[in-house]
Amino acid sequence: MKRLLDVARWVALAVVAAFVVRVLAGDWTEFWRALRSIAWPWAVLSLAALVASITVSTYGWQTVVDGLGDRVGYRRGARICLVGQLGKYVPGSVWAYLLQMELGRKAGVSRARIFTGSLVQFGIGLVAALLLSALALPVAGPAVWLLVLLPAGLVALHPRVLAWGTGLALRLLRRDPLPRPLGFASIARAFAASVLAWTLQGLHLWLLAPSLNLWTCVGAMAIAMTAGTFAFLLPSGAGVREAVLVALLGTAGFSAGQALAFALVSRVMFTVADLLTALAATLPTRESHAQPRESHA
Repeated sequence: MKRLLDVARWVALAVVAAFVVRVLAGDWTEFWRALRSIAWPWAVLSLAALVASITVSTYGWQTVVDGLGDRVGYRRGARICLVGQLGKYVPGSVWAYLLQMELGRKAGVSRARIFTGSLVQFGIGLVAALLLSALALPVAGPAVWLLVLLPAGLVALHPRVLAWGTGLALRLLRRDPLPRPLGFASIARAFAASVLAWTLQGLHLWLLAPSLNLWTCVGAMAIAMTAGTFAFLLPSGAGVREAVLVALLGTAGFSAGQALAFALVSRVMFTVADLLTALAATLPTRESHAQPRESHA
């Protein structure tokens, strides 16, 4: 099974590389013209929007984890969430979850609680992305079918439904139940944080390509980032996110070369923002020396 996954991973990477080479070979001039069109002040603001997005998203994650037990707090939660998320750059989505669980255990928070919090936050973020994808309807094309999933997603966010699903997952994993279910207030705050985080990511794209409509950028980023998340064979969804962005921007009137330039710049900025926020989260604070502990189950 492991060998089969390795082969599939290399095939996926080869397909991504072929896609990039094909676009560059056919639209090299437009690619460089688009890169040169990005003024550095707008690039700095675009990166700042991404840092803000990650900061807000981390608050949503911390809210969920706090709602499942004793308070973790933002600084402590950021170290677990942001450093752990760097695992997504290793092929296979599971690494980010495993790293977060291990960091949580070292910080005195149970693995089950960290895993459940990350999984629930992923689901909340997915529903928020489905909602915002409606903003990209003018350019979404076949992606419109995503909206069919929205009603089911909203129902799944009800505290009772979410508690049932969380309990079932923990039983299947043979883990002890969490101290308390997630309340409506925690879900609402996490959902609002996800909506704001997606909006800031759309702002990031709009600052790179201001000729687009801002709300179209928000919807496009929500669709592209969600697609990239499910491409678990590739490091951080590399290639899938860019392919979706190229398709959406192409529908909005950009050439393939221009669209790929913006998508690749966005990819680099996401990596830089992830590294900057993870580094900031590791800076020592007074509270680092006194952390409450709980079961490591």
